[in-house]
Amino acid sequence: MGMNTTEPASVWVVEDNDGFRRQLAALLNLTTEFRCEHEFGAAEPALTLLREGSLPDMILMDIGLPGIDGIEGVRRAKAQAPAVPVVILTVFDDNENVLQAMAAGASGYLHKSSSLEEIITALKTILAGGAPINPQIARKMLEFFAAKTTPAGDYHLTLREKEILNSLVDDLSQKQIADRLSISPHTVNMHLRNIYGKLQVQSKAGAVAKVLKERLL
Repeated sequence: MGMNTTEPASVWVVEDNDGFRRQLAALLNLTTEFRCEHEFGAAEPALTLLREGSLPDMILMDIGLPGIDGIEGVRRAKAQAPAVPVVILTVFDDNENVLQAMAAGASGYLHKSSSLEEIITALKTILAGGAPINPQIARKMLEFFAAKTTPAGDYHLTLREKEILNSLVDDLSQKQIADRLSISPHTVNMHLRNIYGKLQVQSKAGAVAKVLKERLL
């Protein structure tokens, strides 16, 4: 049997609480699945790095940040790199913040009262294509996507874009899609940006929901 040579997933942590950020980064670096490549006290430097072409496998972002808040940070990060999942870390527990974050394109919502071990477990779920949200929020998100969905139409998707959408429905990660189609992760990211624009969605969940509801494939 061959050895497992899978590299750890690169994670950026955007959190203005220095102690919590460093603790979370340290824990990530102790795991075999994750590696904290960068940590930031605000969204702006992370967004700058994204614009320069750096692509992590995942971003953890606080909602209550100085300057650009986390919800706007999610929106801008998804515009720059739609294939990169962004997970909200917050002390807030009200549905409005959850829905705003998810509508902006967040792939999950983690409460800071969770233990660090619980956070790591949730991140593994996201990396595997899942989304850690409680059932109440999941129902609200289904209602949100249903309200946003338009009747089936011609979105002028190319053959390659349809192949990538099929991969999204199959719950493949950006790297897995790149491997399946023998293209680079950056090329996958470029196609996803075009796909999300054509479908008028901001996240993998939104794209898959539209594909399934309108039977686009």
